[in-house]
Amino acid sequence: MILRHLFSPPNNTRLANLCGPADENLRRIEDALGVKIAHRHEQFKVDGPKAAAKRGMEVLQALYEMAARPVDAAKLQLMLAGDASMSEAEDGSMTLHTRRSDLRARTPNQSVYLEHIANHDITFGIGPAGTGKTYLAVACAVDALERSAVQRIVLTRPAVEAGERLGFLPGDLSQKVDPYLRPLYDALYDLMGFDRVQKAFERNALEIAPLAFMRGRTLNNAFIILDEAQNTTPEQMKMFLTRIGFGAKAVVTGDVSQIDLPKGQLSGLIDAERVLRRTPGIAMTRFTSADVVRHPLVARIVDAYDSARKPSREA
Repeated sequence: MILRHLFSPPNNTRLANLCGPADENLRRIEDALGVKIAHRHEQFKVDGPKAAAKRGMEVLQALYEMAARPVDAAKLQLMLAGDASMSEAEDGSMTLHTRRSDLRARTPNQSVYLEHIANHDITFGIGPAGTGKTYLAVACAVDALERSAVQRIVLTRPAVEAGERLGFLPGDLSQKVDPYLRPLYDALYDLMGFDRVQKAFERNALEIAPLAFMRGRTLNNAFIILDEAQNTTPEQMKMFLTRIGFGAKAVVTGDVSQIDLPKGQLSGLIDAERVLRRTPGIAMTRFTSADVVRHPLVARIVDAYDSARKPSREA
């Protein structure tokens, strides 16, 4: 697609600052967005895929408005960062921009998971405890926020007790639901640091809420994570997935071997895996005990329980 724009009234100083020395700014935009920019005086032409060409023209317009003085290279880079994807290490693996500089996939399935998140609007991560499903999803969300690819992170999970009846919980609403959301807080503190997490809450760039609070909302330009999704009902799962708005990305994580729903209640995660398996734009990643990155005993425990659940061959 080719887009043309005429900057009027022409201002030679602004045009020179817009283009930069030897058209350096234009070359930066081309490299970042995968487009070609040609210009003659105040007439500009952007050639490339429709979305990229449109984005390129938007960047040119914004630069022209701020080009009364030379454009700072760092400011231009920030403007383009929102369209940057996850970066790759020399070995081709995805790297994430978080406080943990060593954070990357440690198993083949984790690599597939990160690629699915990068390339799909909705990704399911299904598998046993300790495989990094939630932690990597939160890391991808923090990475997207750092790159300005999204405006906020929304983390949610169903408030279902793990086989216990805790009864009345004292305190205000936040104090009642925080215990259910503690694992998400722990991941955020590890990946962002306590102070940055608090500041993100203050500027509404970070939200953690029970799943019931999602009804009726449309979440645009957000990275949304549904954790412990095995404890949703099919109705809750459908409600969550239909919250997705423009510019949003969602990750759903869960372990179907640890369902805490009332006996006989179908899990929304199991139902969604069946219903959405072949839906374009949705990716499914299945983890196994081989992906466990906690204490080695965790993998053995997972395998032992899986074996115990299998019907006896003699039966």
